[in-house]
Amino acid sequence: MRIAIKSKKIYLSSEKKIQKFTKKILTKLKLGDIIFLYGEMGVGKTTFVRYLVNELQKKNKIKLSEVTSPTFNLLNEYQINDFKIIHYDLFRLDSAKEVENLNLFEERSNAITFVEWPQLIKEKSKNIKKLIFNYENNFKERSVQIKGIKF
Repeated sequence: MRIAIKSKKIYLSSEKKIQKFTKKILTKLKLGDIIFLYGEMGVGKTTFVRYLVNELQKKNKIKLSEVTSPTFNLLNEYQINDFKIIHYDLFRLDSAKEVENLNLFEERSNAITFVEWPQLIKEKSKNIKKLIFNYENNFKERSVQIKGIKF
């Protein structure tokens, strides 16, 4: 199964395609990266993070975690040997001031950070990549657009 990436828009119409995309994107991420995840509720942002965390755990022979949305506690962290996956969900926040209190951009050279619902973030970092998840074909399919990650 090939993934078309010429347009930087990838169709994720099945679990198998999401898994394949996750494995491909893992080869492009590095410690210190911050990935903003955009998209409507239910479009696959947390599912993507779950596959990514579980793939890293498999590669490192670590027991698989149950990866859930951090909507209510704002943050989940997953230790993968000597680095972390940090997963924020800012859906419940109402202001940029609340975001500032999270210190999202503090030095994290030993982590890859994922941020769902990053629209309130004013401060920008040079390490930001964007994945924009969308529904397609009357909600029957999903796609993701990639910004800031070179294939």
